[in-house]
Amino acid sequence: MKLIYAIVRNEDGSRVIEELNNNKFSVTKLATTGGFLRSGNTTLLIGTEEEKVDEAIHIIEEQCGERKRIVYTPSPMVGMSGYAHFPVTVEVGGATIFVVDVERFEKI
Repeated sequence: MKLIYAIVRNEDGSRVIEELNNNKFSVTKLATTGGFLRSGNTTLLIGTEEEKVDEAIHIIEEQCGERKRIVYTPSPMVGMSGYAHFPVTVEVGGATIFVVDVERFEKI
């Protein structure tokens, strides 16, 4: 038995959970914070048999793989003039995944 910890962006969490559930994986969702600027994350706990770990990781990768987004520079502070907003392309998405052995599992 293995336990997968998958830390994904909040915006990807629901999509990942839905697809994992559609493929018969049980998932526990935890709201967490961390990373750059302490942005909101979702930590997923997925218990599964060892032979299904790669399938679960593949689903996570499909649903929250890195992609490019266009964001606009932040608005100026009060009193500043002549500040122009311009688009910047940034990489978003991805996941941090840990897989650990489960010494004992009981479902009560």
